[in-house]
Amino acid sequence: MSRPGGTLRGLAASRRVVIGASLLVMLFLLAFAGPYLAPWGWEDTDFTAFREPPSARHWFGTTQSGRDVFALTLRGMQKSLVIGLLVAVLSTALAALVGMVAGYLGGWPDRLLMWGVDLLLVLPAFLVVAVLAPSLGGGWPLLVLLLATFLWMVTARVVRAMTISLREREYVLAARFGGASTPWIIRRHILPHLASLLIVDAGLNVSVAIMAESGLSYFGFGVQPPDISLGTLIADGHGTATAYPWLSGFAAGLLVLTVLAVNLLGDGLRDLLDPTLEKGTP
Repeated sequence: MSRPGGTLRGLAASRRVVIGASLLVMLFLLAFAGPYLAPWGWEDTDFTAFREPPSARHWFGTTQSGRDVFALTLRGMQKSLVIGLLVAVLSTALAALVGMVAGYLGGWPDRLLMWGVDLLLVLPAFLVVAVLAPSLGGGWPLLVLLLATFLWMVTARVVRAMTISLREREYVLAARFGGASTPWIIRRHILPHLASLLIVDAGLNVSVAIMAESGLSYFGFGVQPPDISLGTLIADGHGTATAYPWLSGFAAGLLVLTVLAVNLLGDGLRDLLDPTLEKGTP
């Protein structure tokens, strides 16, 4: 019979997963289906409405140039979500690859890979991305690559430590002595035991990536015009936030909701899937 603490932890985690996942699905639907319901496109201009507050004609109001804030906000939300998801997938995949290879092979591959991890850890990530992203002119795909480059190192160290423990298990040794190749052993016997960690890491990295992209875009180092993201919308409207709060308020609110939803989902998954957490003993 499980102890009450483990049961309560599981119920709390499940509640967070349901709330986070439901909110995230609604935000995705709003971002990608909302533009088809809106009367204005993000590139349209209403020359009869400049800086008008929210109304039946313009649901989130208009900008100083007459563009619809609702359409702009959803466009920016789309870009922030896509960047967050791509960065999370790339950084988690890189962490898994480097950590498992270093932990399983050991020796000089381990030392070389961990030297690279240590080098990246001491670099000022924000400054490096801020300098390279605008100067290289690669657009938002380059921003995705740069952000992913600086989000995987800590997870790689955790994966390496777990792989070192797993490589001494009997089934791994048996597969090795049976002539199985290193890629097969890693894919068949190492990766499945790390799946829960990687799923949780990818989920939490989405919010980290969205916040990083928004911060860089706010300061002009991220998504570049004419494209937009939530960060650029907040930056465009922050100077007149008291007089025209709708210019940046809706973008800021959706950014907070998105990060909250991802964090709730990630925390709930961590409590449900992380084998290092006590779930109760029989």
